[in-house]
Parts: sequence; C-alpha cells; structure tokens
Amino acid sequence: MRVLREVAWIVVFGFPVQPDGQPTPTLARRIAAAVVAARRHPAARLLVSGGPSGGGPVEAEAMRAALLRRGVAAERIVVDAAARDTLDTARAAVRLIPRGALVLAVSSRYHLPRCVVLLRLAGLRARGLGATTSRRETLAGRLYWPLREPAAFAWDAAIATWLRLTKRFGEGRLVP
Repeated sequence: MRVLREVAWIVVFGFPVQPDGQPTPTLARRIAAAVVAARRHPAARLLVSGGPSGGGPVEAEAMRAALLRRGVAAERIVVDAAARDTLDTARAAVRLIPRGALVLAVSSRYHLPRCVVLLRLAGLRARGLGATTSRRETLAGRLYWPLREPAAFAWDAAIATWLRLTKRFGEGRLVP
C-alpha cells in the first residue's frame, strides 16, 4: 500500500458567478470537487479564490457559502476576494501557505495544468484534482476555455518565472 503525505491546503480556483451571486455550472463543479477533496483530507485548510467578475458578486464568497452549505467547517476556509485571475490566486497562496507544503489545486480539468505549474513555481508542492465538464455546457464554452488555455498558460508561466527569479512572487495584491 502506498503511503500518501497529507495535503495541508486545498486551493480552489474561482470562476465567474451568476449576477445573483449563485455559482455558474462550471463553478458549481469546482465546488463539488473541493467538497470531495475536503472530505478526503479532513485536516486540510481550503483557500477559495476569486474576486468580483465584471464588477459583480465575489466568486470566493459564493464558493465559501456553497462549501458551508455542503458541511465544510468555516474555520477551514480562507477567502481571497482580491484575486483577478489564476496568477493572482497562486500569488495569494504563496503568502498564506508555508513553502514546501503539499497543496491540492482544484479547478476544471482544462485549467488544472496551469494551476499546478503556477503553484509549483511559487515553491509549493502541488498536485491537482480536476472538476468534471458538463455535457450540458454550450459548444462555445466547451471550445473557448480549452482553446484559450495554451496562450494563458504560456503568459502566466512566463510572468511567474520572472516573479520567482526576481524573488517577488509573494508581493503584490494582498488577501483581504
């Protein structure tokens, strides 16, 4: 039997919410994956990250509320309501999580490689848990996000590498 080291933190990457503050289907699937991760790793803390999308409701607050409804204890959840994007979430994680800690990134499957790489560039030991994709998602959505990802991956990895080389990865926006 293989012995797994215990995950110390679960980092849940945001996605826009509906205008009324409710999770979109994509965000709901990420939250469901986070609940699974929280049950598998009962000692882990959760960082939910995502600011207001388009001036609307805060993604991280919607995630926190949904996690509480699903039985995750409030003291386990840390809210980063300032992150505007994936790189901001990784930068918030490095400020909160001790270097070398084992981290589980939770996001959509197409987005997960970028999340894990950014957390690793931040100095964290990261692995990932991908949320499923719905068959009910529009064709445009199923095509847009995965096709956008290679360019976003390259851009974020280049910036993250520069931030790490200049020892500024953890500087910048602060978690409120």
